[in-house]
Amino acid sequence: MTHPFLDLAPLTPAHFAAIERQTASLLGTRQDVVIMQGEALLPLEGCIRSGARPGSTALNVITGPYGQTFGNWLRDCGVTVVDLAVPFHTAVTAAQVREALAARPEIDFVSLVHAEAATGNTNPVAEIGEAVRAHGALFMLDAVASVGAEPLLPDAWGVDLCVIGGQKAMGGPAGVSAVSVSERAWQRFAENPQAPRRSYLSLLDWKERWIDAGRTALPHAPAQLEMLALDACLERIESEGAAAVMDRHARAAAATRAGALALGGGLAPFVHEARDAAPVATTLRTPAGVDASELVAQALAADPTLPLIAGGGALAGEMLRINHYGPDATQGVVHSSLAALGAALSDAALGGSGAPVDLEAARGAVSAAWQRG
Repeated sequence: MTHPFLDLAPLTPAHFAAIERQTASLLGTRQDVVIMQGEALLPLEGCIRSGARPGSTALNVITGPYGQTFGNWLRDCGVTVVDLAVPFHTAVTAAQVREALAARPEIDFVSLVHAEAATGNTNPVAEIGEAVRAHGALFMLDAVASVGAEPLLPDAWGVDLCVIGGQKAMGGPAGVSAVSVSERAWQRFAENPQAPRRSYLSLLDWKERWIDAGRTALPHAPAQLEMLALDACLERIESEGAAAVMDRHARAAAATRAGALALGGGLAPFVHEARDAAPVATTLRTPAGVDASELVAQALAADPTLPLIAGGGALAGEMLRINHYGPDATQGVVHSSLAALGAALSDAALGGSGAPVDLEAARGAVSAAWQRG
């Protein structure tokens, strides 16, 4: 017997290289793009361990949990880390980055998350990139959540290492990821004696065995199903149009925020300013006395397919998020998610503020915001 998922012809180097070119086109980059065979934490850690030189100093911007992770990796590499942390309900500013760089001229590496899905904020990368470029530091950007949902221009913004994943706004697989690498990043890797070699984390191995060798033989067997899924995902984005995909995400974010405010029940946007809110996910603070995990569980009991999740760690009790990305960036999903939360909030068993819930007002606000775009 044959199976469509199992009995496939091997993925050729030419097909692999074609998927790389499609990925580069999505990013609008002329830099080398490496598609790595694992979830996006693989290239993120690979970039830091390749670019973080022992004894150097890095500026690590923290606007959510991933920024915290990057700081830990940098310290593990023997780097002096200057953490620039801002409250998770806001975004970092270019002025804050410039000030941090001016205070420590020796900084030669900057790490930043574009959009933090976990906290629902997004950062002004274009302006920050200008500041980093003027300082001369290497700039690494985690764009896993932002790619496909909002403008992402690594070359124009001076991003040396731009890491993306397919599982959020792109609506694709989680098992492969990619990174664009600038020439000066390759040089930095080559000059770093502690950069991983002969390792799954090694970007230099990909350069030597794949890029410099003419992309004629893959370094190891590719994750075939995930690569084919990424190929299909990129074709779907091209068919819809990248601008249309981003517009759909922007509408979903605006409609969710407007609908949550109209819904009532004590819910409030976790990210205070709409300009700082990410288009991939809207985070909401629950009213006093209402546990976010319990509220989400009750909402999902009615429809477990809804993209609702409670916050992680210390935020698990007070924050929830609606993940309106990829195929869930639709008006219908926004309506259904808010309706489920409203019904759960109306249940007296949850306790809380007892603030009234207005499902019709929420529906009207969602529709109006979606139409405004």
